[in-house]
Amino acid sequence: MTTRAETLLSRARTAGAIIATAESCTGGLIAGAITDVAGSSEIFDRGFVTYSNAAKVEMLGVRQATLDAHGAVSEAVAGEMAAGALARSAATIAVSVTGIAGPGGSEHKPEGRVCFGLAREGLPVEVQVMEFGALGRAAVRQATVDYALDLMLMALKPGAQI
Repeated sequence: MTTRAETLLSRARTAGAIIATAESCTGGLIAGAITDVAGSSEIFDRGFVTYSNAAKVEMLGVRQATLDAHGAVSEAVAGEMAAGALARSAATIAVSVTGIAGPGGSEHKPEGRVCFGLAREGLPVEVQVMEFGALGRAAVRQATVDYALDLMLMALKPGAQI
């Protein structure tokens, strides 16, 4: 059975796309899923693991004012993370994730909430929020990886708009 990452590699190769990732709550798992596939060096440029707010600012150019106003788990930060990954790499498409894998969370930002950003050359950054629920840390992180790979797969379909 072909994995999402294998399908992504094939689709990116066909599209001439180069991928970068910017990860917080997944700690590099998306980059790991992609680079588990032989030949991924053809389409994968780099992954940014920016678990702390300082790393988001220093490595991706996320504005401190955005973090102060919205918090790390927000659509605004996910968008700036994706844009920063695209700008600071040789990628033509970048995905970002920031969320609350658990345990914990709050009334306004519950466990299982993950914000995704998708940046592509020449297009506005797109953001989405998924509420995976309190599935447990490992399950939320895996659901996040799967969804991020799916976002890139959809974005790389010929003529696709997500």
